[in-house]
Amino acid sequence: MSYMNSLLQITTTGSEEILGAAEAAAGSESLTLLDLIMKGGIIMIPLFILSIIAVYIIVERLLNLKKHDKDPDKFMDRIRDLVYRGDTEAALKLCRSFNTPFSRMVEKGITKIGKPLSNIEASIENVGKIEVYRLEKNLSSLATISGAAPMIGFLGTVIGMIQAFISIAQVEGTISPKLLSTGIYQAMITTVAGLAVGIIAYFGYNFLVAKVQKIIHKMEYASIEFIELLQEPK
Repeated sequence: MSYMNSLLQITTTGSEEILGAAEAAAGSESLTLLDLIMKGGIIMIPLFILSIIAVYIIVERLLNLKKHDKDPDKFMDRIRDLVYRGDTEAALKLCRSFNTPFSRMVEKGITKIGKPLSNIEASIENVGKIEVYRLEKNLSSLATISGAAPMIGFLGTVIGMIQAFISIAQVEGTISPKLLSTGIYQAMITTVAGLAVGIIAYFGYNFLVAKVQKIIHKMEYASIEFIELLQEPK
């Protein structure tokens, strides 16, 4: 019985020593997020720049689209009343105060009242094209980032793997597992970073495109309402 107790005590002590050594090793090898980013190499610099650009575009476009995403129903009701009364000056002031893409289209149409309907429609359509261009500002850049960032990340991975194999080739004798694993995880960091930036840009792009389409729909609604207003008998 005493022999078994001694054996158990030795085993327990040995296990504790092994666990303690493993925990100490793990603690010494633990890396912070900043350490991982730094180990990604020079490829992390363009990825960091692309991430800043992507976040800036998403935030800037969201604020801009939110400002222009207004309900055109009440606006068109007031425009209808003012046009019926012949008060075009007040209608123009209302358009300028509303300051949205569809209000600027209607404003252009009001300035053309009295001219042929085809001319008014053409003027409104031209203003609409300019407004759509403004709404879609920088969205193409965001789409480019969503595709380019993962590819840059993969490029960093390939470069990292080449460097890892070069290091392995230069080592004489037994290859250290630590050397192999270090080179691989350093190479994979750029892949993770590239995919993260690409995913953020991709979702941001699609969300903003949906917002733009919603505003374009309101622009079309307002322009159709205004053209029908001009065709109504006075």
